[in-house]
Amino acid sequence: MRACDLPAVMRLAGRIHPGLPEDETVFAERLDLFPEGCRVLDTGESVAGYALAHPIRYPHPPSLDTLIGAIPPEADAFYIHDVAIGPEARGGGHAGAIVEAFLDIADGFPRACLISVYGTAPFWRRFGFVEAADQVSPKKLAAYGEDARFMVRVMQD
Repeated sequence: MRACDLPAVMRLAGRIHPGLPEDETVFAERLDLFPEGCRVLDTGESVAGYALAHPIRYPHPPSLDTLIGAIPPEADAFYIHDVAIGPEARGGGHAGAIVEAFLDIADGFPRACLISVYGTAPFWRRFGFVEAADQVSPKKLAAYGEDARFMVRVMQD
């Protein structure tokens, strides 16, 4: 992802997550703080997907639409903030490929975590994530919708 991709990413985010809006400054900040965790699926004609991930202090994923200020130096988890593929590009294995790339980065941390939305928990289970609702505040999860699930994958013993 590059700064020039942000307008297209925001249009796609608005289509995919109309009930979970985030300001462009959130995306720009993540890109500035952890560029290796910011990816786009560029078809050559348009941005058909994007993904955001970054290190956090476990179990404290950032609240929706919130700037984080900095990557914590004591980060002990890799947080997958979003993997979003437009409907026109789904079914091509793109989401799985980005998850695998993120898990390679996460291998340097004791665990990876995420908040699953829209009933996607079965997708995340395929990559070894398990639900860990008791690890995060119900209030934080509620902001992501009724079906939000906090999920964790142990990366190292």
